[in-house]
Amino acid sequence: MAISADDVFAETMSSELIAASDLRAKELMEEYDTLQKLRKARALTQEHVGRKLGKTQVTVAQLEKRTDFLLSTLREYVSALGGELDLVVRFEGNCRSLVRTNLQSCQNPLSARTSELRLAVN
Repeated sequence: MAISADDVFAETMSSELIAASDLRAKELMEEYDTLQKLRKARALTQEHVGRKLGKTQVTVAQLEKRTDFLLSTLREYVSALGGELDLVVRFEGNCRSLVRTNLQSCQNPLSARTSELRLAVN
């Protein structure tokens, strides 16, 4: 059963920490608005990612230019970067539900919230 992200954050973070996290998440979303930027931030080459995916560098370059993905494709790409993809569903009224999350494995709620938002965008 999905847990509301707002409920988790309200229980584990102060309002000041949530505001700071939201600001940082906005900065990260602007910084990592493309797959290419996300890969470069990890200091990885297209060749490296291609090897992890079992694809060529050209295929990775084409993938990074796409604007529409299957979730499985995006999950594989993020995994090749060394990350995990979490899916966030937003409903009217800014209510969010985490479909899958690793919040328990993060010691710092701020980093957990920031990572969740960053990955949801990418």
